[in-house]
Amino acid sequence: MRFIALDVETANPDMSSICQIGIVHFENGQPVETWSSLVDPQDYFDGMNVSIHGIEEEDVRGAPTFKQISAEINRRIGGQVVAIHTAFDRNAITQAATRHSTTPPECFWLNTASVARRTWPEVAQRGYGLAPLAVKLGIEFEHHDAAEDARAAGMILVRAMTEMGLDLAGWIDRVKRPINPNQSSSVAQSGNPEGLLYGEVVAFTGALIIPRHEAAALAARAGCETTDGVTKHTTLLVVGDQDIRLLNGHEKSSKHRKAEELIAKGKHIRILTETDFLSMVAQ
Repeated sequence: MRFIALDVETANPDMSSICQIGIVHFENGQPVETWSSLVDPQDYFDGMNVSIHGIEEEDVRGAPTFKQISAEINRRIGGQVVAIHTAFDRNAITQAATRHSTTPPECFWLNTASVARRTWPEVAQRGYGLAPLAVKLGIEFEHHDAAEDARAAGMILVRAMTEMGLDLAGWIDRVKRPINPNQSSSVAQSGNPEGLLYGEVVAFTGALIIPRHEAAALAARAGCETTDGVTKHTTLLVVGDQDIRLLNGHEKSSKHRKAEELIAKGKHIRILTETDFLSMVAQ
């Protein structure tokens, strides 16, 4: 069993302002290699961020920029399962790649906060932050150092695999389903008639960065009617970013194939990546 754990720290509220990155390679449930680097974000340092991680502008003088180390990051995590604690780190890597005109890594991101919420019922709704979980599980680490945070996230995944008897493939499948398997997974909602996208009918497919019900709530707030499946009324299909990159057009979901069949018959359906969708509903 092999996977990668990753964490970043940022210089300011802009998620692309990465000032430190830590990557830990896990094999057979143990960390076997750690790589960490300070990063010159080519941006300002906000006092709030500095108070959290302690990294200041003078600390990154002479450090490589994200563009300079992007190839090394991609070499280490490309094609791997990458454990992150919450979607923040994935979004930061993606946004930094866009900002610096580099190729984002093609990997499968596995959110260990989502894993923890499905493993330990007492943290299903609260208490699933990295620090509280580490205390609960007896994992010692120095919080807000990227390599240390990455190692802690990886250990949480290892503990969850042992606790639930699920391997990586099992967890990749499990996080796509509700925390409570008996809970309805319907995302159907009516759209806000005042929203900019009122009249659009959206469906979701693939593994998303955020829980599907949260994506549906964002869409509904922006005016979209959200549905569980693709129908003749669908106007937007949102596909998880990593599904588009990793599948490369093969083994598409049944929703994706149905949308393409309807498009071929003349129906007007736009297929969006999750990143494009999130950008659209944020307007």
